Amino acid sequence: MKEKLREAAIELFERKGFKETSVQEIVEAVGATKGAFYYYYKSKEELLCDICVSYLDDLLRQQEHIIQDVGASCTDKLRAIVYMVISNIRTRKKSARIFFREMRHLADDHLAEIRAKRRVFRKRYEQLIEDGIARGEFKPSLNAEMITFGLLGITNWSYYWFQPDGGVSEEELTDIYVDFILNGIRAQSEKTGAGVGGSPISLK
Repeated sequence: MKEKLREAAIELFERKGFKETSVQEIVEAVGATKGAFYYYYKSKEELLCDICVSYLDDLLRQQEHIIQDVGASCTDKLRAIVYMVISNIRTRKKSARIFFREMRHLADDHLAEIRAKRRVFRKRYEQLIEDGIARGEFKPSLNAEMITFGLLGITNWSYYWFQPDGGVSEEELTDIYVDFILNGIRAQSEKTGAGVGGSPISLK
């Protein structure tokens, strides 16, 4: 029943918004009573927190699996994480929208838990960039923290506009993002490998 309540809430919160959805609407959607709701959740806010935490925990599990692949390069891991976030749009798009849009309604104690998990995800990403710099895969001049925030911004906003069944697939969007991240948009000379103005472009 708890899972049914959570799934019903995801549908309603995504469509109507957290504040506009009542507990009564949630229980009616699954044919339950308010008594059943309050058996599992102390409040509607606690249910929202559960949705956000579940979403983050799933991302953290997938990210950890990628990071721990000792046979993969930092570049390969970077691509895998970008693809993981993009491919999750097909199955977790509503949860992601709720997370980014409705988290502001959570009290400080719930926000503290979520912020701690977000920090873990971000710090793992940042460490990956630092490892890539140390191994010579990425430019030594990079600010790993700022690059990480940029990567998160690029991928997170995809939840608002990307349509997995549209003209661009998850794989193609991942390739576009990773090429943009690693190479930018400046054209390179076929003969010299230089960009506009003759400045060479290096990934090391």
